[in-house]
Amino acid sequence: MASMPPAVVSLASLLLVFLLQHVRVVGAACEPVACGNFTIEYPFWLGAPSRLRPEPSCGHPAFELWCINSNTTACMSGSPIHVHSIDYGARSLVVYHNRVASGSDSVCRADFNVSSSLALSPFKISPTNHALCFLSNCSGTEPRGPEYAGVSSCGRPIVAYLGGSYDRDIPPAINAGNCTYNYLPVLGTEAAGSTAANYTRLLKAGFLLDWAGTGGIGDCPTCVGSGGQCRYRNAIGAFACLCPDGKLHGPTCAGGSTRIKMIFIAVGAVLSGGAFFLFIFFVLYQRKRKKQAVASNEFMRSGSSTTSYSKDLELGGSPHIFTFEELEVATDGFSASRELGDGGFGTVYKGKLKDGRVVAVKRLYKNNYRRVEQFLNEVDILSRLLHQNLVILYGCTSRMSRDLLLVYEFIANGTVADHLHGSRSVERGLTWPLRLNIAIETAEALAYLHAVEIIHRDVKTTNILLDNSFHVKVADFGLSRLFPLEVTHVSTVPQGTPGYVDPVYHQCYKLTDKSDVYSFGVVLVELISSKPAVDMNRSHSEINLANMALNRIQNHEVVQLVDPELGYDTDPETKRTIDRVAEVAFQCLQMEREMRPSIKEVVEILTYVRDGDYQSKSMRKKASQKEDVHLLTDALQFSPDTVIHRFHSQSTNHSVASNASGL
Repeated sequence: MASMPPAVVSLASLLLVFLLQHVRVVGAACEPVACGNFTIEYPFWLGAPSRLRPEPSCGHPAFELWCINSNTTACMSGSPIHVHSIDYGARSLVVYHNRVASGSDSVCRADFNVSSSLALSPFKISPTNHALCFLSNCSGTEPRGPEYAGVSSCGRPIVAYLGGSYDRDIPPAINAGNCTYNYLPVLGTEAAGSTAANYTRLLKAGFLLDWAGTGGIGDCPTCVGSGGQCRYRNAIGAFACLCPDGKLHGPTCAGGSTRIKMIFIAVGAVLSGGAFFLFIFFVLYQRKRKKQAVASNEFMRSGSSTTSYSKDLELGGSPHIFTFEELEVATDGFSASRELGDGGFGTVYKGKLKDGRVVAVKRLYKNNYRRVEQFLNEVDILSRLLHQNLVILYGCTSRMSRDLLLVYEFIANGTVADHLHGSRSVERGLTWPLRLNIAIETAEALAYLHAVEIIHRDVKTTNILLDNSFHVKVADFGLSRLFPLEVTHVSTVPQGTPGYVDPVYHQCYKLTDKSDVYSFGVVLVELISSKPAVDMNRSHSEINLANMALNRIQNHEVVQLVDPELGYDTDPETKRTIDRVAEVAFQCLQMEREMRPSIKEVVEILTYVRDGDYQSKSMRKKASQKEDVHLLTDALQFSPDTVIHRFHSQSTNHSVASNASGL
């Protein structure tokens, strides 16, 4: 038997050395570590901006801290929330918002809602905090008195007021006049001996956060006592105990063990795996040498790139295999009158099979091997997916076919784009309740794809089909790619549609599931506005609908974004739900991917919006009107940082009124 080349042996040896080194450091990676004047330990754990999140990770994602500024400062992962101290026994931590705690003009930047920076986290702002209020843009109605303090360093009049206990849902009852009004939490212990004039010191001192329960955190002391290490399984969202046998178990290990025993077990496993790897590598190497006798140009013969793949489909009993001839008959010879559209990688035709089924047939462009690759990828993915809101793939052509064709179920009611701003827009068939349901069903389809490790990569309204009952069928997986759980991005050439492409992806060619979230945010804005994602007839700054939406929402001008025929100005329930969907869209369109929600979280929030469940959970007000900027549930919090409260007061009893946008 021929021996392996030296390069292969060297590669395998290096891999083995790496694995052995990894065994020695895997435990240390999650050990307590000092940062600044305190120690980061479970449930908190140390991450880093450039470090990939492992699976399993050292803790719940919400408890990931970054040690920055030369290891002197801890901050929540990708957040402006910085940490002063942690009390593990009391399950609390003192934090501060870097926006208002740094620089001499920090108070001038206090015009935001701090709870949005804690969106979707398990942390709650402690009721022991006090409310530090700031009033501006008063137009001569500034409140006066010894309890108020003027701020003169911001180039505009601002008045500070130190209120009582902080409550996210109940603003302090003060005479706010016609002022723009917002309030931030500050430490109750600091506020007890302070006045509003001490606003700078209070902002720098921060505020108290609590975390309650063991959801996702688990019983770490019991796990450690049984010889294990505390971990978090991101794939299923649950605590796990990493035991000496190298396996993840439930809350505890079966019994204790020493570190030496754990290392021997790990080394034995690595050596066995390395030997198996070398054997497999050798077998593949020998097989490759035998194949080198085949002519090198065989692969480039017409149809050769599809032959082995289609044969595998036939042998595996996957999608039904059609002949080119029967699909040619079904489409009247691929008649132009049957053409439904151009999908970028091929033309789609309407056809009728012998069994009476009406289908959509996608025909691959000839002599384009890049597109062949994309279509084969689409067959592979679609043949393994089953969801009520995904288009069904019936089959493809056989290995003997001269062209590669895909056969889908035919969806008769066109695309969402057709109904919003295309050929069917004059029908005005998409009411707001239908649009909200379309958003939810589309998000559910994407959540299913992400759960099985698939990124769609071309989410847009022309790829969202509607059946006769206006239920969603998401289509066109030709740009899809599988991504493994152990990596956070897939690098590839930029693909997608202008107006929907994640701007971060376009710059660095790195793709994540948050790229789909960005594209879905554009879809949400289309559903709200009935405007196309790109329109060259709009002003230069608003050609891109995402830019228009961010500007409108941030400037409290959602009313200017909404399709006037949806009833935003006439129906309070429609206004309520559109405002909430606009908040979700704003979060999806954030430039920083870490600031965007996952598509699973989007599904939950949109469902709350439709069903109104949030009202009983977080919209508690003394005033009769609801404060539209407030967030959907105690656990699901979404609102742009730039959004602030506006109160109009008559005498000392304040009332809450939303501005034109409801935000």
